[in-house]
Amino acid sequence: MDGGIPGPQSGPMETFENLVRAEFAPKHTYLNTASNGLLPARTVTALEQAVRMRADGTPLGPLYENVETVRASFARLAGVPAERVATGASVAEYGGLIAASLPAGAEVLTVEGDFASLVNPFHVRGDLKVRAVPLERLAESVRPGTALVAVSTAQSADGRLADLPAVRAAARAHGARTYVDASQSAGWLPMEADADDFLAAVGFKWLLGPHGAAFFVAPQDFGGLTPLLAGWAAGELPWDSCYGPVEQLAHSARRFDISPSLFTYAGLRASLELIEEIGVDAVHAHDVALADRFRAGLAELGHEPVPSPGSAIVSVPGLGHRQGELSRAGIQVSDRAGNLRAAFHLYNTAADVDRLLDVLAA
Repeated sequence: MDGGIPGPQSGPMETFENLVRAEFAPKHTYLNTASNGLLPARTVTALEQAVRMRADGTPLGPLYENVETVRASFARLAGVPAERVATGASVAEYGGLIAASLPAGAEVLTVEGDFASLVNPFHVRGDLKVRAVPLERLAESVRPGTALVAVSTAQSADGRLADLPAVRAAARAHGARTYVDASQSAGWLPMEADADDFLAAVGFKWLLGPHGAAFFVAPQDFGGLTPLLAGWAAGELPWDSCYGPVEQLAHSARRFDISPSLFTYAGLRASLELIEEIGVDAVHAHDVALADRFRAGLAELGHEPVPSPGSAIVSVPGLGHRQGELSRAGIQVSDRAGNLRAAFHLYNTAADVDRLLDVLAA
């Protein structure tokens, strides 16, 4: 090009490709991020360094500092102040806190077949009215007396996206709160955590981190939640809260923290740095373009996926039984309730899509 000046699209695209190429070299056609994301090379290095610190007896202060760096990084991705972000291990623990805050008999509106970690805490209370409706009817099903609407941004089983603006509007109209599980979207779909009362997400899927960490966005006033799992890490001065009752809980959402898995946060720090370097908007465009390519290829083969426009997850009824065959061919997908589920992320390419289609056509 004249003078070496890149075209309007080549700069960002080149940066995207260079970053991905430097971080990922999968040995299989990996299309299963909805189960587990791949670890970037920088994350593997960070984990190795953290393990070596433990083995060498090195002071672990930097590993504890990672927790705050990760909290701030997730907060930027979620679009909220870091003071509203808690760190834990599972979405279910946060659902448990919300469930515990509801009065007996309160109605919780959920989606049929939504992920267990989201809905089960409300069922085990035993004295709540948990009502499940089809995803497409969620907003219209909010009614007077509904206390909470709990829904995943993207359905784990088939990738269908919730109409969150409609759900939020309906909830506000009836005085209900909203609780969103972004585990299947955080990292490829921009988050609007400030638009909901509560949001939770795990870090080991689209955020590309190790297992063992989850995030929770609480309201500024904590939404009436009691920090039932609070230990020393939930204190305003954690290292002064190690013995006896915690005298002063953190003034921020850190009061909902549990003791951190230090290795996990060492890895997550590196993973979230990569997500932020590339940018969620770029990841979103890349992932959805691959999913659309797969949908188009399926149509040519005579297969009709579950309608999930705009999603990076594609689920094909009746093809789940081919998961074993695909795995033997070096293609990693999931079998979910008889459906073949493919999930596309930043390390995937058009060649991955075409290889999956070729094997399905064989």
